[in-house]
Order: sequence, then structure tokens, then C-alpha cells
Amino acid sequence: MVFAHDAEQALQSAVALVNTMPRLHPADDLTTVAELNAFFERFDYTGRHDRTTAELDEVRALRPVLRELLLAPRDTAAASVNRILSDAGAVPQLVRHPPYDWHVHAVPTDAPLAVRIAVETAMAMIDVIREDEHSRLGVCADDDCEGIVLDLSRNRSRRFCSTACGNRNAVAAYRARQSGDVSVP
Repeated sequence: MVFAHDAEQALQSAVALVNTMPRLHPADDLTTVAELNAFFERFDYTGRHDRTTAELDEVRALRPVLRELLLAPRDTAAASVNRILSDAGAVPQLVRHPPYDWHVHAVPTDAPLAVRIAVETAMAMIDVIREDEHSRLGVCADDDCEGIVLDLSRNRSRRFCSTACGNRNAVAAYRARQSGDVSVP
């Protein structure tokens, strides 16, 4: 494990959230409250969840902010982390709730979901910055995709943001080999 469980989970959810943006994929994958509910449940968020269009809009507005943070150079990311934590009035505290043992929350559970996502991502980025692990975050190797890749593998071999992008490139490489075209990776 590269990072603590809560940091990994926050990074995974931030990347998944950013990768719902329409300019990264053919369609916007976060357009309904039901899709936000599924995101909330998929990443085991706890605390306040209003299940409203206003909350959906706040979370959707957070996506470009998180993308910028996740892909920023180390010093820029550090400044962004400090700003996010300061703006939210974050006060890190150890908490424990099922199914997880002690971990860090930095804002109250009744804070708006978008604030909690931003702060949890910022807290996870503290570990990325301190451990100088920015190489674990990058842009998808698929030429037609700008999704973010979070590589938590030991050998740092993950190149694609999704199985779909990986499969598309594997098929293209296979077809290129079959046709004798060596220009495709």
C-alpha cells in the first residue's frame, strides 16, 4: 500500500469524479441526483448527503478544481491544498465509524458534500506531496482521452484511466501488428 486507506480512497474518488467530466469522455457521467447517489455509495461517503439538484451542481462545479489540483506541479498543488483547507476551515481529527478504523476527517460530517470531497482530496494530496508521489497521477495514454490516471500499482505500470481506454488501445495495437503497421504503440 502506497498511502493510508483513507488517502487512497479519497484519491480514487477524486479521480473518478473528475473523469465524469464531458470533455474527458464522450458524455457527462454525472448529470442526475441518482448518479450522484451512486457515486456517494460507491466511495463509502458518510455524513450529510442532501440528494438535491443544488448539491449535484456543487459537486459538478468541483470537478475542474480537483482536476487542476491532481495534475498540478508539486509546489502549485501544495498552495492549492492550503487554500482548500483554509477556505473550508478544516480541523483534522481522528474519527472511527463502520466499516473503517481510525482515519482522518477534517470537516464536520454535516458540511456540504462538495466541501467534504474537496477537503478529503486535499488531505490525500498532502500525502502525495509529502511523499513526492506525483508520478502516480497523470493523464490517460489514450490519444482521444484526457481522463486522469491514478496508478497505485507497485511497478507504476498503469497508463489508462479505464478498462475501455486500455482495451481500445490493445485492439488498435493488435490490428496494427496484424496489418504490419508499426506506428501504433
